[in-house]
Amino acid sequence: MFNQEMQKLGEARSIIREIFEYGNRRKAEIGEENVFDFSIGNPSAPPPAAITEELLRLLTTMPPEKLHGYSSAAGLWEVREAVAAYIREKFGVPMRGELVYMTYGAAAALSATFSALIAKEGEEIIVPAPFFPEYTVFVRQAGGVLVPVMTDAAFHLDIGAIAAAITPKTRAVLLNSPNNPTGAVYAEQELRSLAEMLQKCNMGRENPIFLICDEPYRSLCYGEEPVYPMAVYPHTVVCDSFSKSLSLAGERIGYIAVSPQCEGAEAFFSAVMGAGRALGYVCAPTLFQRAVAGCLGQVSDLAAYRENRDLLYEALCGMGYECVKPEGAFYLFVKSLEPDAAAFCARAREHELLLVPSDSFGIGGYVRISYCVKRETIRGSLPAFAALAKSYTK
Repeated sequence: MFNQEMQKLGEARSIIREIFEYGNRRKAEIGEENVFDFSIGNPSAPPPAAITEELLRLLTTMPPEKLHGYSSAAGLWEVREAVAAYIREKFGVPMRGELVYMTYGAAAALSATFSALIAKEGEEIIVPAPFFPEYTVFVRQAGGVLVPVMTDAAFHLDIGAIAAAITPKTRAVLLNSPNNPTGAVYAEQELRSLAEMLQKCNMGRENPIFLICDEPYRSLCYGEEPVYPMAVYPHTVVCDSFSKSLSLAGERIGYIAVSPQCEGAEAFFSAVMGAGRALGYVCAPTLFQRAVAGCLGQVSDLAAYRENRDLLYEALCGMGYECVKPEGAFYLFVKSLEPDAAAFCARAREHELLLVPSDSFGIGGYVRISYCVKRETIRGSLPAFAALAKSYTK
C-alpha cells in the first residue's frame, strides 16, 4: 500500500506533460519536423550571452567547492542580497536579503509559500481563472483549497468577483502576470484596485489576506512591464523564476521574496524556511545561484517571441479562430471550434497539431498554444491549422 493521493498524481500526469510526452513519442515515429508541438512552455530563445559568459567566468575562476558544494539552506548570502538589491533599485521597494529564499524554480517557491501560509486544513487561496493547472496540486498538498474566480472577457481581473469570493477562510489571492495561459498583463490600476479592496477586507480580520505573485514571465512583456506588486500592497510574497526570462527552465532556479512591509514578515520567512526544510527544498543549485546573481535584469530575446506571437495570431485570426492578443508571456489562448476543448484537441492531433485543452486551466472551450517554438514550426503548422478550421465548415 502506498500514498493513494501521490499514486494518483503519478499515474495521471498533468495534461500539459501528457501531451508533451506524446509529442516526444510521435516525433520519434514520423520526424520532429512533421509534428507541431505547442504543448509546453519550454523557451526556444537561447539564454542571453551574459549567462554563458558568467558561467565560463565562474567555472574558470572559482574553486569547485564554491560552485558545486552546498550553500546555506536559504541560499548563498551574497546571492540573496544581490536579488534584494536588484528589487530595491529597480522597483523602489525596501527589500532585504534576509527575506529572500533561493529555490528550485517557481514551482518550489509556490509550494513552500503555500505550505508556510496555510495554517489550517481547508483555508482558501483565490485565483483568477484561467490559471496554471499545477496551482491546484500545490495548494492541495499544503492542505488548502484553490478557489477559482473568473476574469473578464479580455482575461483581466474582475475585482468585484474576487471580493465576492472572499470568506473567513481566505488566506491569499494568487496572481500570475503576465498570465499563463492567456498572456494577459494586469494593469497598474487593476492591481491598485485589488490592493484597495483587500485592505478594506483586512479591517477586522485576525490575519491580513496575502497577495502571492507568481512572476516567471514578468520580463516577457510586449508593452510596459507591470507594476511591482510589493509597491502597491504590503502583504505581498513574490515567487519568481529565471526559467523563462533567462531561458534556464531545466536549471530550476528561482526565489521567494517576502515583502518587508507585510505583517509578521520575519515570522513568515521563518515559516518559508521551515516549509523548505520539510519539503526538501534546501540549497538551490549553487552554480546557478551564482550565475543568475551576475545576470539580474538580463532577458532572453523577447523579439523572437513577439514575432512568433504576431505571425501566429494574425494567421489564426485570418482563418477564423478567435483569441485575445497576448500582452506578455508566450502563450496564445484560442477559442475552441467546438464546445468540448478536449475533442477539439483530439481532432487537431489528426493534423499533428499538439494543443492543450483549457479544462484543467479552470475554464472550458479554449486551447493553449505555446508559441515559444522555432519559427519554422509555426510556419509549418499554418496549413494544418487551416485544414483543422476547414474540417469544421464541412
